[in-house]
Amino acid sequence: MSTTQTPQRTPASSSTAPVPPAAGSSSATLGLTVLRVVLGTTFLLHGWQKFTEWTVAGTQASFAQMGVPAAELAAPVAAVVELVGGLLLVLGLGTRVVAALLALNMLGALVLVHLPAGFFAAEGGVELVLLLAAASALFVLAGAGRWSLDHVVAAKRRAAVRA
Repeated sequence: MSTTQTPQRTPASSSTAPVPPAAGSSSATLGLTVLRVVLGTTFLLHGWQKFTEWTVAGTQASFAQMGVPAAELAAPVAAVVELVGGLLLVLGLGTRVVAALLALNMLGALVLVHLPAGFFAAEGGVELVLLLAAASALFVLAGAGRWSLDHVVAAKRRAAVRA
């Protein structure tokens, strides 16, 4: 008989809790990609709406009525940031910079327009813009993920440095 014993697993020591995926795992990559595409599409469509449905002039008037400072400049800037930024986010190109601009855009909307209305979006509150700002902040911190043009560009740069 051996004097060393193999530790036995008891029900109390075995874990049945799910282990979160590692940052580079395929499930994390899929999650980042889904969120990036949905967030980018949301911004793209809001920017498109400011150009086509509301028009830039209508958006400027709306911004002025809501008390947004420099509405004549803020409206077209917001429209461009949302339209172009949303498209770039969908593609995963320039993601960290684009996401920072989108987060700032939403924080401006939160402070200047939505905060006095409380939390819920149905009452004009911060709910939606806070969620959009937080999701944008995720991409500032995490980047676009493996399934993005940012990843392709970075891989090409690494290959060029090695060559």
